[in-house]
Amino acid sequence: MPSADMTMYEHINEMRGRIFHIAICIAIITIFCLSFGLKPLNGSMLFYPVPDPVNNIAVQVTSYMRDTLLPPEVKLIQTSPGQAFFAQIYVGMLIGVLGSMPIIIKEIFGFLSPAFERQFNKNLIVNIILPTVALFLSGIALSYILVIPFTLTFLYNYGQAIGVETFFNVNDFISFVLQFFLGFGIAFELPIIMYAFTLTGMIDVSFWKKKFRYAIIILVVFGAIITPDGSGITMWFVAGPMIALYLLGIVFIERREKKKAKLENLT
Repeated sequence: MPSADMTMYEHINEMRGRIFHIAICIAIITIFCLSFGLKPLNGSMLFYPVPDPVNNIAVQVTSYMRDTLLPPEVKLIQTSPGQAFFAQIYVGMLIGVLGSMPIIIKEIFGFLSPAFERQFNKNLIVNIILPTVALFLSGIALSYILVIPFTLTFLYNYGQAIGVETFFNVNDFISFVLQFFLGFGIAFELPIIMYAFTLTGMIDVSFWKKKFRYAIIILVVFGAIITPDGSGITMWFVAGPMIALYLLGIVFIERREKKKAKLENLT
């Protein structure tokens, strides 16, 4: 664990080691997803891995996303050899990142831990890892269930209006989906980021309250940037939840400061 009296070189070595741990974890899960497929156990909902580099987990996930996200009339294509293979790698890396989330969060907050309170560090799993993973997955779930299908259907209707056939390059499709997954997953970390900054002692709850009107503008602009359609509707699928999460972050920070002040008065 890094300490305040470490030299810059020691901090860099500490960071390098933590990044290496994260990279190894992501690589192991990615390689597994590209080397094994899932088969149902006796026709049940339980699956077990079998070596299958062709019909692997990444391919199965890609097929599932194609069937559940694309309008039935849209077909996935590849315009050059290897595109489907690289799409598998992207999906495998996404699964690797998702599977490594506890390690990623542990390493990041382990590196930043000297800036946080000792009591906070003792309850790292409860205070940081579980809420961070839950918020990240909630962002991905919202984008998968609501935002991506709506956006794809909306954009497909533009093509239908002028009578053109719609084909989707597999690499473009995967990049499109990953953009939403990462954008929404990171966006939903807003309360954790606010809470972490407050724990450093640099700012308090009054700062977040005073900057609320500016936060709304920034969040709306962010929503417009990560949503590619021009409807203005999907933009609010991002900005709306983030504004709510911003207010939720204020509530938790205010509760923490009141609890801390109460404990200080008792002592």
